[in-house]
Amino acid sequence: MSRAADDARKGRTATRSAGTGAAMTLRLIRSETRGDLPLLACLAVLVVVLAGLCAWAPALAGRQEDRALRQRIAAAQAQAPVVSVSTVPEVFTSDPPAVHMATLLGDGRALAGRLGASAARDLTFARGGYDYNQAVLAAPLVPDPGVNHTELALSHVPDTAAHLRYVSGRAPADRTPPGTLPQVGLSQATAQALGVGVGSRLDLEFAKLATAQLADPRAALVVSGVFRATSGADDFWSGHTTLTQPSRYPAQKGAGTVLATRGLVGTDAADLLAAAGVPGPLVTWQLRADLRQAALDRARALVGPLSRFGADLNAALCRGSDPYTDDVACQVGGQPTGSLLVTDTLTPLLDTFTAQDHQARALAAFAVDSLAAVALATTAVAVRLLLRRREAHLRLQRARGASPARLVLLRSAVAWPVVLLAALLGWAAGRQLAPTGTSGSPRPVAAAVAAATVALTLSLMTWLAVREPPRPGRLRRSRRRLAGGRRLVVELTVLLMAAAGVVALRFQGPDGILGAVPVLVALAAVLVLLRIYPLVLRLLLARTRRSRGAVGVVGMARATQDAPATGLALFVLVLTLGTAVFGGLVQRTVGGGVAAGAAWSTGADASATVAGITAPAPGALTGGAGIRTALQHLHTLDLVGQDDGTEVPAVAVITVETGELARLAPTSPLAATLRATLAGPGAAGPGGSVQLPSLVSPDLRADERTGGFTTTAASHGGDRQAGLVLKPVGTLTTAEMRDPLLGPVSARIPAGTPLLITTAAAERLIPQQSAGSTVLLLRGDGSTGDAALRSAAARALGPPARIRTRSEELATLRDDGLTRGLRTVYATSSALAALAGLLAVAMELILTFDERSRTTALLRTLGLGGRQAGAVHFLQLLPLAVASAVGGTLLGLLEPRLLARTLDLRQFTGGPAQPTLRTDYTLTLALVGGVALVVFAAAVTETALARRRRLGAVLRLM
Repeated sequence: MSRAADDARKGRTATRSAGTGAAMTLRLIRSETRGDLPLLACLAVLVVVLAGLCAWAPALAGRQEDRALRQRIAAAQAQAPVVSVSTVPEVFTSDPPAVHMATLLGDGRALAGRLGASAARDLTFARGGYDYNQAVLAAPLVPDPGVNHTELALSHVPDTAAHLRYVSGRAPADRTPPGTLPQVGLSQATAQALGVGVGSRLDLEFAKLATAQLADPRAALVVSGVFRATSGADDFWSGHTTLTQPSRYPAQKGAGTVLATRGLVGTDAADLLAAAGVPGPLVTWQLRADLRQAALDRARALVGPLSRFGADLNAALCRGSDPYTDDVACQVGGQPTGSLLVTDTLTPLLDTFTAQDHQARALAAFAVDSLAAVALATTAVAVRLLLRRREAHLRLQRARGASPARLVLLRSAVAWPVVLLAALLGWAAGRQLAPTGTSGSPRPVAAAVAAATVALTLSLMTWLAVREPPRPGRLRRSRRRLAGGRRLVVELTVLLMAAAGVVALRFQGPDGILGAVPVLVALAAVLVLLRIYPLVLRLLLARTRRSRGAVGVVGMARATQDAPATGLALFVLVLTLGTAVFGGLVQRTVGGGVAAGAAWSTGADASATVAGITAPAPGALTGGAGIRTALQHLHTLDLVGQDDGTEVPAVAVITVETGELARLAPTSPLAATLRATLAGPGAAGPGGSVQLPSLVSPDLRADERTGGFTTTAASHGGDRQAGLVLKPVGTLTTAEMRDPLLGPVSARIPAGTPLLITTAAAERLIPQQSAGSTVLLLRGDGSTGDAALRSAAARALGPPARIRTRSEELATLRDDGLTRGLRTVYATSSALAALAGLLAVAMELILTFDERSRTTALLRTLGLGGRQAGAVHFLQLLPLAVASAVGGTLLGLLEPRLLARTLDLRQFTGGPAQPTLRTDYTLTLALVGGVALVVFAAAVTETALARRRRLGAVLRLM
C-alpha cells in the first residue's frame, strides 16, 4: 500500500515537473520573442515580400506575355488570316453542273466548330470567299495596242463596302435577277485599262477541266459598277492590291504584253458560272484568332487541335472518290468538294513568340535570381545580428548545460511561427493584388522554398553559433592553415563554377538553371575583391602612417581590421549595384535599339508599300510642302553572269533614284555611296545593250567576281534576252545593307536572297513582271505631322498602299508586352534589391558599430575632438563604399559583355542587327552617389551618437 502511494506521489511530482517545464519553456519562448521582436519583424518583412512576389509576379508577367502575343496576332491578322480552310467544289456532279455557293460559304462556322468547343471559342469563323484563276478576256479588245493578251480573275471578297466607294453603278448583286448575266465590279484603273464602263459586257474563256471537259468553257459577265478604293485604318488592301491596280508583264510565249486584271463578283456568280460549265473556284474560309484572357495558354492549347485539323476535317467530311476525277470526294454544306486544305500560320507565329518569350524570361531571370540572392544575404545578416544580440545569453545557457539541439529548437520555435505567418500573409496579399485571367500562375512551391530557406538559415546559423568548440589540443596555427585551405577551395570552386556558367551561357544559351550565372559571377567578383581589398587597405595604411595626423591612421587601421568581416555587406552592395547597372544597360540598349528599329521599319519619317510596280501620277511625288520623297522598286529577276554564263535565280533587284535618295537622307552613308558610284547615264554595252552601274551584296559578288550580269526577258521560265547589263561597281558592306533606307524594301525580300541595287534608269529596260513591290519613302521638315505624311503617301500610291510612320512604329515597339514586362521586372527587382541591400548594410553597420564606438571612445579619452571623431567614422566606412561602388559598377558593365551571345535583344528592338550595348551612366552615377550617401549618413549618425555619450558611457565602452 505504501509502495502504491509512493508511486502515485512520484507520478504527481513528475506531472507537475512536466507541467512546470512546459510552462517555463513557453515563458522562455515568449521572453525570447519579445527580445527579438525587431529582428523577427525584419525577417517577417522579407518573407512577406518574397511570398507576395511568388504569388503576384508570375501573374503580372503572364499578363504582359498575353498582351505581347495578342499584339503579334493582331499584326499578323491585319495582313492575312492566321488560319484558313480551302477547297474546290465539284460542279460536275449534277446535270446541269451546279454549285450552291451561299450554302457553301455559310458552312464555315460548322468547319470551325469541328475544332472542338474550347478551340472553336478562340478560333472563330470570320468570312468566306472564293477566287477563280485568270480567264482570257475574249471581248472587248483593250484599247492599248501593246497588249495582245488580257486576263481577268474573279473574286468574291466579303466586307468590301467599308473599303471602297462606287463612283458609277453599284456593287455586284449577291442574288442576280433571273435571266440576267453575272455581275462584276471593276476598279477605275481596271475599267480604264479594259476600256469598259457600267453596262459593258465581258466575254471570258476559262480553262477547261481536263478530266471532265472537251473544250474551254465560255461565260459572259456585265459590269455593274466602277469603284475607287478608300483609305482605312486597317490593312485590308494589303492582300487585295490586284483588285485596284492592273499589272502588265511580258508573255512567256511569243512577243507582246499580258494585261492581268481582277474584278469583284457577288455570292451567286459562282452558281451562274457553274451552270455555264465553268469549273469550281477555290473557296476559302478564314478563321480569326480571338484570344482574350490567358492568350498564351489558349494559343498553346490550340496547337494540338490545329495540327490535326486538316486530317480530322478530311476524315469526317470525305468518303470514297469522285467518279469523274478519281479524287477524294468530300461534302461541305451538302456540296460535293475536293479535299480540304488547312493553312496554319498561327503555329509558326507561336513558335517564334515562344523563342522570344524564352529570351525575355532568361533576361528577367537574371534580375529575379539577383533579388533572391540579395534577400538571402539580408536574411543572413539579420540572423547574425540577432545572434550577436543573444551571444551572452546563449553562452550562459550553454554554461548551464543546455544542449546545442535544445538551443536550436528554442530559437526555431521562436522564429518559425513568425516566418510561417509572414509567408501566409504575403501569399494572401500577392494573390489579392495579382491580376486574374492571365497565362501566369502563382508559384506556391517557390513561396514555400523561400520561407523554408529563411527559417532554415536561422536554424543553421544558430547551430553554428552554439555548437561544440574545437578541441583545445589542436594548435592555433594548424587551425588557421586548415581554415585558409578551406577558404581557398571554396573560392576556387566558385570561380570555376562562374567560369563554367559563363561558357555554358555563351554556347548553350540561357535556361532555367543557368539563369543564376550572374549571381555566381557577382560572388566570384566579391571573392576577388575580398582578396584585393585588404591588400589595398594595407598599402593605404602604410602611406597614412607617414603622415603627421592620427585620424587617417586610425581610420585606415580600423577599416583594415574590419575588412574580413565585411564580406557579406560587400556581396550585397556589389550584387545590388551590379544588377541595377545591368538592368539600366539593358533598358538603355533596348530604348536606343527601339528607335533604330522604328527607323529600319519605315526607312524615313514614313513609308508606303504596295504590291506591284506602280508609277505614281505626275506631280504626286512632290509630297507637298516640306515633304521629300524617294521611290524604290523591287524586282525579282534571274541574272546571268557575263563571264561564265552562270545563272543566278531569284535576285532581288532594287532600282532607286540616287538624287532623290540623297536629298531625302543627306546624312545616310548608303545614299552617299549610291550617289557617288551610280551617278551618270548608262553606257553602251555589247550587242546594242545598255550597261548600268550597280552595287551588289557580298554573296552575289562571290557568284560573279569580275563580270556583270544580264537579265532574262520574262519572268521565271522566259527564254528571250533583254538588252540590259548590270555592271557591279562596288560591294555593299554590312553597315550599308543595314541602312534604314533599305528597311521597308528588305521586309519584302526573303532571307538569304542576293541583292543588287541599280539606278531608276533600269525601269524602262527591266521586263515587266506580275510580281514586284513599290516602296515610297517620305521625310518631313520637322513640323510635318503623321497625317500630312499619310495623305502624301496615299496620294502617291493610292489607298492600297500600306503606310507606316516612324512615330507610330516607335510607339508600337515601346508598347510591346515583352519589352514592358522586361522593364517592369528590372525596375521592380532593382528597387526591392536596393531596399533589401540598404537594410542589410544598415544591419551590418550595426553589427560592427560597437567595435568602431570602442575605438572612438578610446580616442576621445585621449583628447580627440568631435570633428576628428566624425572623420574617423567616415574613413572607417569609406573603403567599403568605394570597393562596393567599383565592384558593382564593373560587374554591371562586364556581365553583358560576357553574356553578349546570350543577350539577343533584336526581338525587343525590331531592327536587323543586335543593338549596341549602351550603359546608362546617369543611373550608374546615381547608384554610386546613393552608396556614398548611405556611408556618409552612417558616419554622421554614428558621430552624433558618439557626441551624446557622457564620460561614464565612454569609459564603459572601453
